[in-house]
Amino acid sequence: MTASLSSFWQTSRFRIDLSHPRIMGIVNVTPDSFSDGSHHATLPLAMQHCEKLLQEGADILDIGGESTRPGSPAVTLEEELRRVLPLVKEAVKLNVPLSVDTYKPEVMRQVLDAGADIINDIWALRQPGALESVARHASCGVCLMHMHNDPQTMQIAPMQGDVPQAVKQFLHAQASRLQQARIASDRIVLDPGIGFGKTVAQNFQLLAQQDDLLELGHAVLAGWSRKSSLGAVTGREVNARMPASITAALLAVQKGATIVRVHDVAATRDALRVWQAVQAPDSC
Repeated sequence: MTASLSSFWQTSRFRIDLSHPRIMGIVNVTPDSFSDGSHHATLPLAMQHCEKLLQEGADILDIGGESTRPGSPAVTLEEELRRVLPLVKEAVKLNVPLSVDTYKPEVMRQVLDAGADIINDIWALRQPGALESVARHASCGVCLMHMHNDPQTMQIAPMQGDVPQAVKQFLHAQASRLQQARIASDRIVLDPGIGFGKTVAQNFQLLAQQDDLLELGHAVLAGWSRKSSLGAVTGREVNARMPASITAALLAVQKGATIVRVHDVAATRDALRVWQAVQAPDSC
């Protein structure tokens, strides 16, 4: 039986309306991101990028201080806080939903105390203390992502078997764990984890069957932007994957995603507006 799907995402300061697709703009403050490393590595440059994404139509900003590309080395707690915390303290003044991409419990605690609204965790709160860090905040949002193994090893031995079913079972188990900790269902969003320990074929299989995740009763976030699977099927290098990224985002929305995490906000916004006009032509 399909669970009732929430049309809102409850976060610390905002109850985000998910009755139409929302764009999460990526703000990397890392020197080694696979796509835009070092471009926004200082506080002024990062704030300029935040403001640019909002002008282009981002609904949510997602700040990350540690690269999660395959094979990337882990960053120390002190270094991640040095990169992320000053930006969070400034970006909360923009009065928009602010997400922080981290798996470290202490980073979670400090950014939530500084006013962040959402924790976006590639480990789905499996690190010791992570669940407690989120549970102590009464209403922060959380995005649980599926990852096979870890960033250092995930592409060495990708998943096997029925990947969509395994991803669904994992996300169901993790969401249930949060709800047992009294974290309300409308605070939880699910991400199938495109590229995190899956082959190219498995990633596209996840997209083809993504709407099955809606049976779990939580909103779905899709993160296809500039991923290597898009390069594999197009032959394009990272910074030439915008058309493929937009196509994947639209397909994800058609398959039920209500949040798309992207680098190219303006182009994605235009594509979604065309898609929305087709869904409701009388509103144009």
